[in-house]
Amino acid sequence: MKHAEIESFRKSFLVFFLSLAILSAFLAYFEYLKQKQSLETTLFNQMKLCSFDLKCSQFEFDFVPLQSSKLYTLTAEPQGLYALFTIPKNDTYALKLRFTQKHYAQQLHQIQITVLKYYLGAMLVIVLLSFLFSLYALYPLRKALKLTEEFSRDILHDLNTPLSSLRLNVSRLKIPQSETKKVERIEHSIQAIMSLGNNLRSYLDGHELQQESIELSSLLQERLSIVQRLYPDITFHLAESLLVVRANRDALIRIFDNLLSNAAKYNNSHGDVWIELSSSMVTIRDNGKGIKNTEKIFDRFYKEHDRGLGIGLHIVKKLCDAMHITIHVQSTLGSESLFTLNFQALTQR
Repeated sequence: MKHAEIESFRKSFLVFFLSLAILSAFLAYFEYLKQKQSLETTLFNQMKLCSFDLKCSQFEFDFVPLQSSKLYTLTAEPQGLYALFTIPKNDTYALKLRFTQKHYAQQLHQIQITVLKYYLGAMLVIVLLSFLFSLYALYPLRKALKLTEEFSRDILHDLNTPLSSLRLNVSRLKIPQSETKKVERIEHSIQAIMSLGNNLRSYLDGHELQQESIELSSLLQERLSIVQRLYPDITFHLAESLLVVRANRDALIRIFDNLLSNAAKYNNSHGDVWIELSSSMVTIRDNGKGIKNTEKIFDRFYKEHDRGLGIGLHIVKKLCDAMHITIHVQSTLGSESLFTLNFQALTQR
């Protein structure tokens, strides 16, 4: 299952299960109260019959001063339940029959066990029903996701041919020196479209299932050689250190390409970008424009500049979450931005 499917299944299961579980708990409690009342009614009726002949071993009996207000009423006291009954031709004393607290507690405990058994049985049924309901509710979502993925893959496939043709023809253009800037802008636009397509393709692929050992310093050198051609006025500084992780190569390429190109794209003219590696961390720092709202930077379609579509960093966050890479951003507006990638989980695999 994909992350969205798992989340949908989990929430559907919890909502359905908790709703029925809470309802069942109320029903079990009311059933307990009903059984308790039934027990007390039965005990009172038995006391009433016993008051005629006293042939009942389950009750203790005594003679107490007559209290007319408590006659023929089941009353609770620390010693148990009792009821007072009149004695024929006696206006001074009443017959007191008591069901001891020990025996009463035993009866209540038995009722509790019976109700609990039924409640646990109902819970098993509810778990099964919740599971089946969640699967049923998940089916339309899975179908919609599948259609969306197939549509996205078809669009990506259809885009490759015109983009490749456009890129090839642009490279063959013979233009005067004064027009080179325009061609460079066209090449940058083509590269941006291809990068978006690669981001989407990487996100659609099962990158978690295809893992390999990757030396990040070599990978970063490879990606920097490409980014530097796109941003020749930016100086990149790579502080190399041995850091080997087990992850999907294509997903890491998408992450680094987005972060490096953003560090160059939103930098100052002739700015610098520093990339440092440690035992489990990679940091990418620039001295560019900075970020105003760092808490929103990974939100889909959020952007602080006219350039871009606002999905690059969102895809970066999605890929990092999927591969258990912790990403953190610090920024000072108008000064610098620092992205920190923690690969601790991938170095331990």
